[in-house]
Amino acid sequence: QVQVVQSGGGLVQAGGSLSLSCVVFGRIIGGSPMGWFRQAPGKEREFVGAINWAGARTAYADFVKGRFTISRDNDKNTVYLQMNSLQPDDTAVYYCARGISSWTSRSTSDFDNWGQGVQVTVSS
Repeated sequence: QVQVVQSGGGLVQAGGSLSLSCVVFGRIIGGSPMGWFRQAPGKEREFVGAINWAGARTAYADFVKGRFTISRDNDKNTVYLQMNSLQPDDTAVYYCARGISSWTSRSTSDFDNWGQGVQVTVSS
């Protein structure tokens, strides 16, 4: 059984930073792209960014604007999301998931094995 456990998140002031982690149990992620998504209250889940299986290539949503960085450690079966210069609009529940299609895909339907989500709240 695959289990995806996320950690990190919390409350931060605008301009601050947070780091999220996502550990996958029961499945080796080394051959799969991994993605991060977020969902704010009353909104649909949206793509944040993704990383290819080797960690050599990443893609981000336009709103990231160089503030976030995705990395991975395949030996630890773990993916990371470093978020800097956070703004109140970044407040949402953040999810990681395993990609089942191209690493460039931004659709939730191209990802499975979702984490439980962690709350990120940015105060102004």
